[in-house]
Amino acid sequence: MRHPLRRTAAVLAPAVAVLALVTGCSGGAGHAGAAGEPAAAASPVVLPAPRSAPAPAAVLAQPLGQGEVRVEQGPFTDRMRLERLTLTDRQTVTGHATVTADVSDTLALELSVAYYDALGHLVGTGAFQYQEEGEDAHGTERHDGPRAAGGGIDFTVSPGKLTGTPTGAVLTVPVLVSE
Repeated sequence: MRHPLRRTAAVLAPAVAVLALVTGCSGGAGHAGAAGEPAAAASPVVLPAPRSAPAPAAVLAQPLGQGEVRVEQGPFTDRMRLERLTLTDRQTVTGHATVTADVSDTLALELSVAYYDALGHLVGTGAFQYQEEGEDAHGTERHDGPRAAGGGIDFTVSPGKLTGTPTGAVLTVPVLVSE
């Protein structure tokens, strides 16, 4: 007996290759699913959900000074200048934001502020949202004030419900969208 397995393998190998080509390269219209319905198309591409800004710290490692507004460094703070930051007597943060890195229009800007008491405990949060409105914007109101690009924009961030008296605040820039 001269190696019957080699002879069988030599005969079956081309048959297996032809079968693989025929089934793998068939250009059929697809297989019918249950009840004669066509098989589902390829599933849509699923993109990861956008990351949201991190929650403010419940307690600061280093408490803020009276009236201090600290800017937390983030992915957009190097693309803008934040000036005249003030914690007012009315417990709001005011200032002026100018986008410095882009020559295109700013479409959206969001500023988040976390308010802290003298011991560095979080007592409230607030947000400012800006959306540039062009000539084709929906609605009748237009933003005729300063733009976020170029001359910049003045902003005021009021806190929601406060659980104490804020003495300082931390400002973050979670959203900056340009054309």
